Amino acid sequence: MIKEAIGIGKTVDEARENAAVQLSAPFEADVKFEVVEMPKKKAFGIFGKETPAKVKAFYEIPDKKPAAKPVKEKKAEKPAPKAPAAKPVSVNKPVANPEAFDGTKAYILSILKGLGISECEVSFAEEEDGIAIELDCGEDYGVVIGRRGETLDAIQYLVRLYMNKGKDNYKRVSINIGNYREKRAETLRELAKRNAAKVLRNGRNAVLDPMNPYERRIIHTTIQEIEGVESHSVGSDSERKVVITLAEGVKPTNPDRRYNNRDGKGGYNRGNRGGSRTGSAQSAPQQPARSPRSDLSNASRYGKIEPKKPVVTEE
Repeated sequence: MIKEAIGIGKTVDEARENAAVQLSAPFEADVKFEVVEMPKKKAFGIFGKETPAKVKAFYEIPDKKPAAKPVKEKKAEKPAPKAPAAKPVSVNKPVANPEAFDGTKAYILSILKGLGISECEVSFAEEEDGIAIELDCGEDYGVVIGRRGETLDAIQYLVRLYMNKGKDNYKRVSINIGNYREKRAETLRELAKRNAAKVLRNGRNAVLDPMNPYERRIIHTTIQEIEGVESHSVGSDSERKVVITLAEGVKPTNPDRRYNNRDGKGGYNRGNRGGSRTGSAQSAPQQPARSPRSDLSNASRYGKIEPKKPVVTEE
């Protein structure tokens, strides 16, 4: 059985990511992608129609084997009574006093109203280190999430400032809608694995798109579980991104010949391309030594100028 989902976006990468989020495949699934339609821009300036990219994500679900028929067995002695299992500890607990969050709820609804969403359910739950907020806006969840979750992150940031304003005890605030955070985390883990496999294969560093601290932490955590690769962050503020590299002493399985002379930063020595152009100081032709310049203090920029002697002619 094949499970599939279609993602739409302005670019192929964006459509692919949206397809993976909608598919919500399990961690061990072998997800494959197929470009259904490439994006097309307007043909004649302002005329024509712009077509978005469409990408299909799919994976195969193994068929369930029919259950074996039960075999009648002889009655056995009753086993000793088992000790009662421990009750699972709930990570998110409903808040004890929901009325205490009426102000926050009104603030969130005012933000959503500015986005054109008139109705939305807002619920609060306590976490170990903060408050979890769940939104249910029906079919308008795409507007709340925004491109790559940017709108949802912005709402979360504003609500966090609102709830911690004037308070000494800082509380972490997380906002989720339609299990987007879980699906996004799964997509990021798959992204980290795919790029780690490329780095192990060809030895070239993989530089990911800019991400917020929460998403970068997911990438770093996933890379730590993969042997042979490492990760670090570069850039600043909203342009900070993750770079995946080979671990020290690890060699790629199928190195790119253009990158054999690595400079340690994922690049290569351009002088090594083109046969005789080695870029090496040893193979470069020796230049004749230049005669030392005069160190006269009164010498000009162009050397010492000697006045011309008068020419004496014999009469």
